[in-house]
Amino acid sequence: MRRNPATLLIALAAIFVVSIPLLAHHGNAAYDISNPVSVKGTVTSFQFTNPHVMIFLESKNDKGQVEKWEGELTSPNHLSRAGWTHNSLKAGDQVTLIGARAKSGTRALWLTKVIGPDGQPMNTFEGD
Repeated sequence: MRRNPATLLIALAAIFVVSIPLLAHHGNAAYDISNPVSVKGTVTSFQFTNPHVMIFLESKNDKGQVEKWEGELTSPNHLSRAGWTHNSLKAGDQVTLIGARAKSGTRALWLTKVIGPDGQPMNTFEGD
């Protein structure tokens, strides 16, 4: 049976169009990457779980009020190759989170850098 090239082309185009939303998950459109933010505070929770590692933090603002922040990193698999474990951070650690703030105005960051309790940057990518 001969296949019609036009039918094959239409099928491939349909598969491509349907798969585009799957790529959206890994975009950074929800974050303002042009204006990095730095937040220093105390870790309240460190979740070394899929799909993304999360760091929850309490920080004091300019008025001395406590603000709750969350920082999102890549997957535990990637961070493991950069030297991270589920014990890399613990509640009570003083850290600085640097990253792109959510455009929604929530206190959420897509992290580009983490300054650990010892004051040194923690590797966030393999080979850092």
